[in-house]
Amino acid sequence: MHPDIDLVAIKIGPLKIYWYGIMYVVAFAIAWKLALLRARKLSSGWSKQQVSDLIFYCALGVVIGGRVGFMLFYDLPNFIADPIIIFKTWHGGMSFHGGLIGVIISLLFFAKKTGKNFFDVTDFVVPLAPLGIAAGRIGNFINAELWGRVTNVPWAMIYPHVDSLPRHPSELYECFFEGIVLFVILWLYTIKPKPRLAATSLFLIGYGVFRFVLEFFRQPDPQLGFIAFGWLTMGQLLSIPMIITGIIFICSAYYLNGYKK
Repeated sequence: MHPDIDLVAIKIGPLKIYWYGIMYVVAFAIAWKLALLRARKLSSGWSKQQVSDLIFYCALGVVIGGRVGFMLFYDLPNFIADPIIIFKTWHGGMSFHGGLIGVIISLLFFAKKTGKNFFDVTDFVVPLAPLGIAAGRIGNFINAELWGRVTNVPWAMIYPHVDSLPRHPSELYECFFEGIVLFVILWLYTIKPKPRLAATSLFLIGYGVFRFVLEFFRQPDPQLGFIAFGWLTMGQLLSIPMIITGIIFICSAYYLNGYKK
């Protein structure tokens, strides 16, 4: 059985602090600490103030882009009918792909402000992202949202508010693969210098592939269902451009630029 977790972590009078919001704070805190660790490397070119500014810009991009993206990609009819729901983030409803677009926009502003190359900035950022994604998926699990498809595997879980059928705990799958596994891959990959765009490319490919595969275990969003061919979901359709872009970028990083290492 899915544990019945109170969505409110702390309540002080009328003030309610939700677990879902706490997971975002945890995500940004982890990203900030990891960024400081990366910035300490010799000749990194990153100051502590730049790291703090970077995390602030990313936080704005994730929150604003994630929420707007969810409304546009997954809940457009309800958003049009009641635009105020965009502010009800404690009920969940954040889109990774919307957050990604928001971060890209915020990093463009950051790169212009600091005079850094945009892809140097993205290469610095991407190893920080997966553990934040993992924290967000834990928030999804606490909210008992984004549940999986019906299955008979021994670790299946029943979500009482949905039905009495055993389902894949798909939020935990995504936490593990999109978060922990992808973090290990990117962190180890970027220990030694890599050509510009390489880390960004690996993140796009890694997340895109993990998300595309894991969507087969996740129940499609009820308001959308399957989008194409009777089996492709919105998450998969949005992941395909990530994979294609990542492949183009990594070919450019290693081959078109004549990288020899």
